[in-house]
Amino acid sequence: MTSYVGLRPASRSASAAARGASRKSGTSIELLLRRALSALGVRYRIANNLPGRPDLVFVGAKVLVFCDGDFWHGRDLEGRLRKLKTGHNAPYWVAKIRGNVARDIRTTAQLTAEGWTVLRYWESEIRSDVSRVASEIQREVAGRLSASPQRRKHQTSRSRR
Repeated sequence: MTSYVGLRPASRSASAAARGASRKSGTSIELLLRRALSALGVRYRIANNLPGRPDLVFVGAKVLVFCDGDFWHGRDLEGRLRKLKTGHNAPYWVAKIRGNVARDIRTTAQLTAEGWTVLRYWESEIRSDVSRVASEIQREVAGRLSASPQRRKHQTSRSRR
């Protein structure tokens, strides 16, 4: 686990502003992906009770989707860390992004061990081709549902309600 002992945000107001500007759910990228999935007729849930708070949940298929922001989740980690090391309050930001990446790895491992299929997509990947991402998710969900007769039976009975 990352330790922030001895590290401080630039200021209280800067820290509060950064937290406030960084939405935890309902981000523009999530909404973009949700609309694309809905257009394909793919139904999903939003559930905050799972580790890591996945953005989309497909309960019957046991598939979870995370829409990871490029900055906060460390896309091109080494390049990002090089840039952060030259900026203001570098030790804090390097530790913050490294900690986020490590947490994502732990969360994915935990959820996979619990039987979930975890799909992670970068923010820029979704923005550049949301149709491709939505189609990949649709295929994964359909494949998981058809792989298990018990799952298929469960899903069918739920859709009749």
